[in-house]
Order: sequence, then C-alpha cells, then structure tokens
Amino acid sequence: MISQSDLIIFGVALVFSLFVLPTVFLAVKSLRRSGQMISRLERTKDGPSAGPEDKRTKSVSDIVADLGRRATPGNPEQISQLRFTLMRAGLLGQRAVSIYFAARLFMVVLPQIALLYLVPNLSLIDPMLPLAASLFLAVVGLMLPGMFLSKRTKKLEREYKEGFPDMMDLLVACVEAGMSIDAAVARVSEELADRYPSLALHLKINALELRAGRSRQDSWKNFSERLGIEEASSLTTMLRQAEEMGSSIGNTLRVFSKDMRKKRMLAAEEQAMALSAKLSLPLILFVFPTLLGVLILPAIVRALDLPV
Repeated sequence: MISQSDLIIFGVALVFSLFVLPTVFLAVKSLRRSGQMISRLERTKDGPSAGPEDKRTKSVSDIVADLGRRATPGNPEQISQLRFTLMRAGLLGQRAVSIYFAARLFMVVLPQIALLYLVPNLSLIDPMLPLAASLFLAVVGLMLPGMFLSKRTKKLEREYKEGFPDMMDLLVACVEAGMSIDAAVARVSEELADRYPSLALHLKINALELRAGRSRQDSWKNFSERLGIEEASSLTTMLRQAEEMGSSIGNTLRVFSKDMRKKRMLAAEEQAMALSAKLSLPLILFVFPTLLGVLILPAIVRALDLPV
C-alpha cells in the first residue's frame, strides 16, 4: 500500500521537477543572457577584453552548455529553425540552443528519477502503471519546453504590438526635431527601456548594428524578423521604399505613426464590442439561475404549502 508520506514526496518531487526547476532555470538564464549580450555588444568598441566577472559567471553556464551541446542534434536545418524560434521568444544568447536542449534533458530525466522512488509501491497497484507513468512524464517533459517558448513568444508579441505605436510617436518626434533615423533609434531605445524592455532591447540591437556598419535595410530587416509582427515588417518595407525613392523619412514615419494610432483605437473598440458576448456565458451559467431560483422558490414553497 502507498503511504501518505510517499504520496506527498512524489507530489512535491513531481511539481518541483516539472514546473518550478525548469521555469526558474530558463527564466534566470534568459535574463542573464540578454543582459550579457547587450554588454558584450557595447564593449566591442573598447576591445574584446573580459573582466573578472565574466570569468566567475562562466563555470555554471559552461557545464550546462556542454551538457546541452551533447544532447543537440547534428541537423543544421533543425538547429537553425530552433535558433529562430528562440530568437522570437527573446532568447538571443549564443548558447540558447544548448541551454534549451539541456532543459529538455533535465525535464525528461528528473521526473524519471523521482518516479524510481515509487516504482515498488506503484507496482502493487498495477504492474503496467510505472511504465505508463514513465511514458507520460517523458512526453510531458519533451512538450513543456516548446509550450514555454510558444507562450513566451505570444507574450512578447503582445508587448511589441502594445509598444509599437509609442515607439513610432517617439521616432517621429526625434526625427522632426532634427535627429537622424539612426540617432533617433538609439534615443527611443533608452526611452522605452522601462515600459517595454523587450522592444527596447531589439531597438538597441538595431542601433548597435547600424553603428557597426551594417546597412540600414539589413538592420531593419533583422529587426522585423526578430519581432515577428506585421507592424515591424510594414515599417521595414516603408523605410526601404522611402530610401529608394528619396522621399522624406519624417513624412513616412508620420503617416505610419498615424496608422498605428488608428489600429490601436480600432483594437480597443473591437475589445469593447466583444465584451458583451464574453459576458453572456457567465450570465447564463451563474446570474440567471440564481435570479430564477430567488424568484421561483417562494412560489414553489407556497404552492406546496411547506413550512418556512
């Protein structure tokens, strides 16, 4: 028989191995990699020297990256596609692919280790139960990293769409004040760092690419690919056409910014119009039965002549 302490230990180990440990690990590594990448790009103009802090932070990351590198498949197309997916999810570090496969390995192995503790007790219930639980945990462990990336990508896309109109307004203000488009991008990235940190990060990368000598078309194309939203692709196309035709970039940005404000207003109106439809289901399930009971129950009591 399975004791209560065994069930508690199994539940704690399962929750910790499936949710707490992978989530904390990926969140810490993604935040650290994003900050380290920006600092490395900003230090390129001063030289490739590394300080003592870099040496202290390489021990754990090297071990994890080596473990993930061993689990990484050798198919270049699969690795390139995964790197693009990680880039859309905001994981821009050089070792993001290795860390991803290391996380998948941990999420498959750790639940199996926790399951080994309960194999004798589970076998008493059903001999096939340990095998079924092992297969279930393995499938869940393989699927959770992809689900995490998909959820993180959608969250970042919402942030990009919310911050894009504000970014365009700031760009228009900077360009009309006499700044170049390259200097305006660097300035706007500083202004958006507090409210939209992910969008500001991509703008900083765009500014650093322009400062490093990459062409404006290539840098904005990379910017739209990293964001993965329609607004960024439209902005890249408009800037390329304005540069090719020799038209004013300020007028182009002003027209595009006006369209962004209209789209944001239409999106808000759409959400307001859909509110009544979303409230209909809670009203039918919870409010109407309660009102019906309050109105009909006294009449039922009087009709049956029940004592109150």
